[in-house]
Amino acid sequence: LFLLSPLLILTAVLIRIESPGPVLFRQTRTGFNNRPFTILKFRSMRVLENGSSIRQASRNDPRVTRIGKVIRRLSIDELPQLWNVLRGDMSIVGPRPHALAHDVHYEKLIGNYPYRQHVKPGLTGWAQVNGSRGETPTVESMAERVRLDIWYVENCNIWLDIVIIIKTFVSLLKIRDTY
Repeated sequence: LFLLSPLLILTAVLIRIESPGPVLFRQTRTGFNNRPFTILKFRSMRVLENGSSIRQASRNDPRVTRIGKVIRRLSIDELPQLWNVLRGDMSIVGPRPHALAHDVHYEKLIGNYPYRQHVKPGLTGWAQVNGSRGETPTVESMAERVRLDIWYVENCNIWLDIVIIIKTFVSLLKIRDTY
């Protein structure tokens, strides 16, 4: 965090200059063993959704601010989650946590969905480095993410985590795939 502090401060200032509202976005997510926690992200949208109905971000989403487009594309918006890692709510590697509204929705449609919460959620995960990152517009696309998350839960070890971290840095270079 110390090494990243100039980037974190610059991002916070740019968000504050561009639009009114908080610099950080807070949303309730479900963590290990279904325990709720508040995830932190840099605010990249004009909305602060944290209720029973939440729309996923999509490509060319009009809710995303100009600065938000940049920080989302470079994944800078995720950096405040390092605080979640330090607090023990998250890990560096694990299934990405979804909004509570999405958990409730997909638990009804995908039978093994809750199994992904048998490990701490992560900043990055097996699903993300295997093409299941971002919006899940269909139940099938979420089912594929859940399949990859469960594979991780069943096979996690330090060596796999190192591979995922390396693949994450490689995937961050492919900014055309993020929005």
